[in-house]
Amino acid sequence: MLEIGQTVPPLTGVLQDGGSLALADLRGHPVVVYFYPKDHTPGCTREAQDFRDLYPQFRQRGCEIVGVSRDSAASHGKFRDKHALPFPLVADTDETWCNAFGVLGEKTLYGRRFVGVIRSTFLLDADGVLVAAWRGVKVPGHAAAVLERLPPA
Repeated sequence: MLEIGQTVPPLTGVLQDGGSLALADLRGHPVVVYFYPKDHTPGCTREAQDFRDLYPQFRQRGCEIVGVSRDSAASHGKFRDKHALPFPLVADTDETWCNAFGVLGEKTLYGRRFVGVIRSTFLLDADGVLVAAWRGVKVPGHAAAVLERLPPA
């Protein structure tokens, strides 16, 4: 699990359109990497919409946003199109990104225990170093709190 002050490993992932994204290619400016449990669910939709709505302000500060879940690229494509998301979504079907950031954990739903994505967000600086982490995120107000953590433009 990554700790504050550590450099993120060289991760590459498949995007919603079948292309790929190397996290190292985003160096040179801050990056928000947010992990969410599932496309098309109420909380995840709200979180994506909040980041979407604040995206122009993130970009004014030179920051890129990347969403990550274990859903397929096809699911991500539909989710991104339906909600007009301006940022890429990584289909982490092999859990490489989830494991690197340590976001998988035991969850309970209707009395059933399973391993799932713990909603989490990470802020990387321009050199790919982890500078802030939010784990066990509650959606309301979260995207705005992440934006507040960025240095002014």
